Amino acid sequence: MNAELFWLNFLYSFLATVAGGGVLTLLFFWLREIIFPLPNVIGRWYFEMHTVNSAYNPYKGMVLRYVAMLWREGSRIEGTVEKVYENSATGEREYEGKNRTRGLVVGYIEKKYFSKDRIVLHVIEDGHGRESTNFYELTFSSNEKMTGCFSSMVAKQDGSVTWQRNEF
Repeated sequence: MNAELFWLNFLYSFLATVAGGGVLTLLFFWLREIIFPLPNVIGRWYFEMHTVNSAYNPYKGMVLRYVAMLWREGSRIEGTVEKVYENSATGEREYEGKNRTRGLVVGYIEKKYFSKDRIVLHVIEDGHGRESTNFYELTFSSNEKMTGCFSSMVAKQDGSVTWQRNEF
């Protein structure tokens, strides 16, 4: 094999490798953006928490409802929440205007290619009298619903939670 033939074969192999790499890059980009995009969590959500376990017995069976505004930067989620409803042993009440407690949301999306995507959220709520922390592990079911469980530092509560686009 002479030098000229060697360089010609090398050039063809190099160009084929570069072209194949470019095609694979476009294919993977297309799959990630079109076929397997990150879930659309941006916008207004309403969620309802059902307390199952609590160190404080009057909280067992309690139902809390919130409204949340979420936005996404890559797989990172941020937002705010406001408590709008409570049904507990002390009675049922809706919160309006200045009586609503507010909180900040930070979280992320765990992309799953062979199962439903997982959303993890941490909410710090500036409650009446003290700050509280809630942690949510959610499964993204559709653009309209997320379900999962929550854990709270208030009276060691935990239970189920449903997030949806429409009010309860």
